[in-house]
Amino acid sequence: MRNISNNKMLFSFICILATLIILSICFAQGNSEIVENEVGFYYTVKKGDTLWDLSKRFSDSPWEWPDLWEDNRHVLNPHLIYPGNRLLLFKKKDTDTVAKPKVVEEVIAAPKLKEIKEEIKTYKYFPIETVGFIRKDPVIPSGSIFKIKDDKELASTGDLVYIKFGKNVNFHPGARYTVFRIFDPLIDEKTKALIGSQHYLTGVVEIKKIEPLYALAEVTKTYRAITVNDLLMPYEQRSSEIPIIESEKGIDGAIISAEEKRSIIGDNTLVFIDKGKKDGIKPGQSYSVYYREKKKISPESKKEIYLDPVDFGSLIVLLTEQTTSSVLITRSDKDIYPGAKIRSPVK
Repeated sequence: MRNISNNKMLFSFICILATLIILSICFAQGNSEIVENEVGFYYTVKKGDTLWDLSKRFSDSPWEWPDLWEDNRHVLNPHLIYPGNRLLLFKKKDTDTVAKPKVVEEVIAAPKLKEIKEEIKTYKYFPIETVGFIRKDPVIPSGSIFKIKDDKELASTGDLVYIKFGKNVNFHPGARYTVFRIFDPLIDEKTKALIGSQHYLTGVVEIKKIEPLYALAEVTKTYRAITVNDLLMPYEQRSSEIPIIESEKGIDGAIISAEEKRSIIGDNTLVFIDKGKKDGIKPGQSYSVYYREKKKISPESKKEIYLDPVDFGSLIVLLTEQTTSSVLITRSDKDIYPGAKIRSPVK
C-alpha cells in the first residue's frame, strides 16, 4: 500500500511539473514577437510596422522589402500589413545584405580589344503590376464583371467571374485582362482644372469560355478585393527591373495624392505627381520632396521673402502618363502630405 501511495505522489508531481513547463513555454511564446524555426523565424506585426522598416531592421537594408513580401505570399498588398499578422523571415546564408538597388555589370566590346565595364543601375520593384495611374481620359473598358460565381461578394484567386462584353471587343479563351476600377475625377483646387481619374488595379483574369452574351473568366491574380462592376482592360506585362536614369532638369511640381488615399505619406508609399511624359518624366528618374518657407526679415517689414528650399524626401518614378506619374516615396525625413512640392535633385 505504501508503494502505491508513493507512486501516486510521484505521478502527481510529474504532472504538475509538466504543466508548469508547458505554461512557461506558452507564456514565453505568447509574449514574444519573434518565434524561431529551422529556416528562419516568425515575426508578429505590431502597430506602425511596415515592410520597409522590418526589412531595415532584420536585413540591415530597407531596399530588400520586396524580397520580404515575396516570401510571404499571404500578404496581398505590401502597403497594408496589420498588427497580429505573422511574417516568415528566412535565414540568409553566404549572402551580403544590399543597402541600395542592385547593380548589374555589363561588359561591352570596344576597339583594340579593350574591355569596358559599364554599370547599369536598376531599381527592383516586384509589385510593379499592382501600380495604378491617373489619366485625364479614362481607359475605355473592354468589359465589366456582373457576377461572381456562387454569388460571392468578393472574388479572389481561383474564383470564376462573369464578364459583360464591352463595345467592339472580341474576347477569346486564354486572353488575359487587368481588372480595375475608376474613381471620381480629381480637380485642381486652385485652378479648377481637371487633373484626371485614378485607375485602381485589383487583379488579373483569364478568359475561359465565351457565351453569346457573356464570357466566363478565372481570377489568376488578386491585388485587392475584386468586386462586381469592376472593369477590364487588356493585360500588359510590366518589368520589375527599372533602369535608373538621369532626372529631368528644372522640374517643379507637386504630389497629387496617395494611391490608397492616405492623408499622411511616408516611406514606401505609392503616390501620384502632377508631372508626366510631356514634362520629360520617365520611369527610373528620382526627384526630391521639399518645402520652402516664407519669412519677414524683421518685425517692421511688411513683405515676406522665400527662404532656400529644404529637401526632406525623395521618390522614384515607376510609371508615366501624359500629365501625371505614379511614383514611390523612397525617403521621408518627416510626414509628407498631398500637395507637397517636388523638384529636380540638386547636385
